[in-house]
Amino acid sequence: MSTDLTEPGTPPKGEHYVQSLERGLAVIRAFTAQSPTMTLSEVARVTGLTRAAARRFLLTLADMGYVRTDGRLFSLTPRVLELGYAYLSSAGLPEVAQPHLERLAAELHESSSVSVLDGGDVVYIARVSTSRIMNVAINVGTRFPAYATSMGRVLLAGRSAAEIDAYLENTELTRLTAFTVTTPGRLRAEIDRVRNQGWALVDQELEEGLRSVAAPIRDRDGRVVAAVNVSAHASRSSVEDIRRDLLPPLLAAAARIEADLEISQRAAGHA
Repeated sequence: MSTDLTEPGTPPKGEHYVQSLERGLAVIRAFTAQSPTMTLSEVARVTGLTRAAARRFLLTLADMGYVRTDGRLFSLTPRVLELGYAYLSSAGLPEVAQPHLERLAAELHESSSVSVLDGGDVVYIARVSTSRIMNVAINVGTRFPAYATSMGRVLLAGRSAAEIDAYLENTELTRLTAFTVTTPGRLRAEIDRVRNQGWALVDQELEEGLRSVAAPIRDRDGRVVAAVNVSAHASRSSVEDIRRDLLPPLLAAAARIEADLEISQRAAGHA
C-alpha cells in the first residue's frame, strides 16, 4: 500500500526522506479536538495506513509516552505538548509578542493573536482573548486555512511568486461561508493587494459574523516570519470601523513586536 501523507503546498521529497517518520507524525496529527479518542480502525482510516502499520505506530508512541490506550481506544497524552514547546521556546517570538498582544487587547477590548504559516494553514503561537467570538475555541496550536484568514493572507503575501503559485495549485479553496474567496485568480489578486498595502482585512470568510485585520511581523532581514491580528464581531464593528479604529493600533503593535524581535535576535546572535 503506497500512501502519500504529505500536506498540500509542501516541498517535494528528497532522497533523504524518511517515510516512517512522516507516518508516525501523521498518526499523532490524526487526533483532533473533534476526535480526541479513536480506535485502531479509525486511526488507520484517517491516516490511510493499514491496520497493522497503524498498530505498530500507535504502540511505539505508547511506549514513548505520547499515546495512552486501554487496549481498544487510543488517545494522546500531555507529553505531545513537548514537541510544540520545543519550537515555541526556540523561536522566541511568542515571548516577545505576548506583552504587546496584552497591551493591544486591553486598548481595543478585542482579541489579538500571532500566527505563523505551516503548509497551507496558519498556526496560532500566541493569543490574548477578550471574548469568544467564534464557534470554536482558539488556543495556541489552533490551525485555520490560510486563504480564509487575515493572518494567512499577510503570511502568503510575504512568500515568493513561485511559492504562491505552488500554494494555489495544491490548495482546495473550500467555501466556508457565503463570503469566502474560492477562485485562485481572485485570491491571488487579494494577496497582491495585501502585499501592496501592508495589511489584510477579511470580512466573514472564515466564519460568518467574524471580521479580522492583520499585519506582518518581519525579522531583522525583512522577511515576513509571522502575522498579528485583531478580531471583532461584525455586529459591533463595520469594515470602516476596523480600518479607522483597529488598524492603526494594530500596525503600531506590529512595529513594536518587530523592534523587540530584532533586539532579541541580536542578543541571541551574540550569546
